[in-house]
Amino acid sequence: MKTALVLRHVPFEDLGLLAPLLQQRGYAVRMHDAGVGPLRDHLHPAPDLLVVLGGPVGAFDEAAYPFLTDTLALVGERLARHQPVLGICLGAQLMARALGADVAPMRHKEIGFAPLALTADGECSVLAPLADGTPVLHWHGDQFEIPAGAQGLAATPRCPHQALAVGTHALGLQFHLEADLSRIEQWLVGHACELAAAGVDLHALRAGAREHGAALARAADAVFGAWLDGIGAP
Repeated sequence: MKTALVLRHVPFEDLGLLAPLLQQRGYAVRMHDAGVGPLRDHLHPAPDLLVVLGGPVGAFDEAAYPFLTDTLALVGERLARHQPVLGICLGAQLMARALGADVAPMRHKEIGFAPLALTADGECSVLAPLADGTPVLHWHGDQFEIPAGAQGLAATPRCPHQALAVGTHALGLQFHLEADLSRIEQWLVGHACELAAAGVDLHALRAGAREHGAALARAADAVFGAWLDGIGAP
């Protein structure tokens, strides 16, 4: 059986819609909660897939959160070996850093539902199902640059780099396509302080989850399914 090592930073930002897709494709999931025990304890045998999920810390915060040093090293090693990596939000930022690109705070938070503008590369990528303008969930205050040798796949007016790809083995998404929006209340409670400080309208987030949840679940199935099926393709 194939294995997927999943690095989780807060309990409610979990695999979400990815969990059944991994199960359908024969992956056994090994979950590691960041900072709880050594990461190296989860590396043997080596996983077939590494998934690095989102979280409320910065990709450049290793001085405050030392566990990020090991995470960054693992991501870098796998990318150098062309081993499959999927990064979401913080995970995508760590991928960019590992590939030598800058990651820095934005001047504003991007929290809420908004559509993506796909690049020419994005229109030919696994993100093609999102070209119809379906609004996706954004929830971040930092952004990454596109590393040398990677493809930039999508943008929004507030954040010009929303997704990156390296070959068929590495995909980084700034937005949260994995989120199970039937559980949006967990996000609202877990990020209550951030939302209050940013002045985000909770009712608008709830309404967006109700309006777009079904379409985004279908898009997640298409996007992640195509990527998982294409890992390692020439």
